[in-house]
Amino acid sequence: MSAPVIHVAAALAVDDRGRALMVRKIGTRAFMQPGGKIEPGEHPLDTLRRELGEELGLDLPAEAFAWVGTFEQDAANEPGHVVRAEVYSVTVDAAAPSAAAEIAECRWVDPHDPGDVELAPLSSQSLLPILVDGSTGI
Repeated sequence: MSAPVIHVAAALAVDDRGRALMVRKIGTRAFMQPGGKIEPGEHPLDTLRRELGEELGLDLPAEAFAWVGTFEQDAANEPGHVVRAEVYSVTVDAAAPSAAAEIAECRWVDPHDPGDVELAPLSSQSLLPILVDGSTGI
């Protein structure tokens, strides 16, 4: 039997210094890329733009995003589940995000050396390595 899948849209958001925007939800420890669960019938990019607005106060046009791919890893906050993320890249002004709604904290991390930040498996194993190797041109 396979693990239940949580389908999300996520932003591989960077600033002009190449740092990655990470968020931590209220009541959790692991930082992850911003985004959220895709509602039935909703396009992943629409989900992502809605979630970035609700959770970080970002109002970004669809044209600001570039498709990166679909990635799967164990879910950080739901044991026994897998997260399947539809990922888009976007560059964000470092001063713009502000934690709101279910986000307890947002921070910028160096993808080459995130330090002692606890990262979700999707972030540490799939998404930050994209920024480190620079294969997407982000």
